[in-house]
Amino acid sequence: MRKSLAVQRGILGALLLIGLWEGIARGFALPAYVLPAMSDVLLGVWAKRAMLAEAASYTLAEAFLGYALGALVGIGLAVALTLLPRARGFVVTAVTAVNSVPVVAYSPLILLWFGIGIASKVVMVALAVSFTLFLSTLAGLDRVDRRSIDLMRSFGAGRLALLWRLRLPTALPLILAGLRVSTVRSIIVAIVTEMLGAYGGLGWVIYQAVLQIDFVQVWSAIVVASAASLLFFGLVGLAERRLLFWKAT
Repeated sequence: MRKSLAVQRGILGALLLIGLWEGIARGFALPAYVLPAMSDVLLGVWAKRAMLAEAASYTLAEAFLGYALGALVGIGLAVALTLLPRARGFVVTAVTAVNSVPVVAYSPLILLWFGIGIASKVVMVALAVSFTLFLSTLAGLDRVDRRSIDLMRSFGAGRLALLWRLRLPTALPLILAGLRVSTVRSIIVAIVTEMLGAYGGLGWVIYQAVLQIDFVQVWSAIVVASAASLLFFGLVGLAERRLLFWKAT
């Protein structure tokens, strides 16, 4: 019941946004470079559906691969530091220093090292996602009650047993929350990196449309990117609800 109500509210909100957008663009006769009418954008999406679908699949492939790699690195590093606490101070400082600079600032170097193909986009997405997952996993692993640790150790549990039976289950909600938040970030980073150099993808489409002064196509690509982000976010959110079935929604 709650899920269906949330879906209905989401659809209603989207329809209201579309109506408001259309009304403002038509009512104030705004030029396309300021804000094209939503009807024109949707017509642009339909007219270029084959090209936009191909570009979206290219961007999603980059985002998925980078997302998976970043999640593996971020979660793995947090788990490793839990097993090797002496290295924690150095590693956390180094990781924080690297991520204190906006991810986009590394784009020229990554493109230089890995080229303008899919590899550079995967690395950029992985870099962005890994930091988010590293922090959320580390925070989750630290949430364990000290008394629970002492109790399990009194029964002879070692570090691996504590990790598998206590720390990871406790950290699971924060890990999944980090995975959900990282979905949108992975799409954004992939698109921004494509704008700087790519053979395809939604970011490349947006960049080419700007050069051609085709603002309807710019917004068409943005709408498709938003839809792809919502789909990715929804799939991970669904997996989160299935895995955390005991939590109230």
